[in-house]
Amino acid sequence: MADFEQYLQNIHFDKYLKKMNKKLANKKIIIYGVGSFFKYIQENYDLSLLDVIGVSDLKFKNTDEGEKYLNYNIIPLDRIISYNPDYVIVAAINYEKIIDNFEMNIFNNTKIKVIPLARKSLWSLIKRIWED
Repeated sequence: MADFEQYLQNIHFDKYLKKMNKKLANKKIIIYGVGSFFKYIQENYDLSLLDVIGVSDLKFKNTDEGEKYLNYNIIPLDRIISYNPDYVIVAAINYEKIIDNFEMNIFNNTKIKVIPLARKSLWSLIKRIWED
């Protein structure tokens, strides 16, 4: 958990969350990728200003739809489009490939925007590309 705390401090998550709250006011949001990183953020930061209509993850099956996870409605990945969210927020540290896949393959013919919950700096993204 201390690793998540240090990571979020390094990327100035508190400032990014404030900007996100303003930018996404009155927008319907589904959060994708609700593992330990999201759980840490949910427990330590106030996400209540975001209009989160549900959460999604590969671990949820169609039978989970309508059930709750961390007090959020579960929405299976293959049902996200039917909820017509304005944004899908990816709650993973390594979000780049997930966002690329969503934008190119899943939400490419929709108006749904895909953004990270905790955005890295441009420099860290460039370094990661060179390492891959």
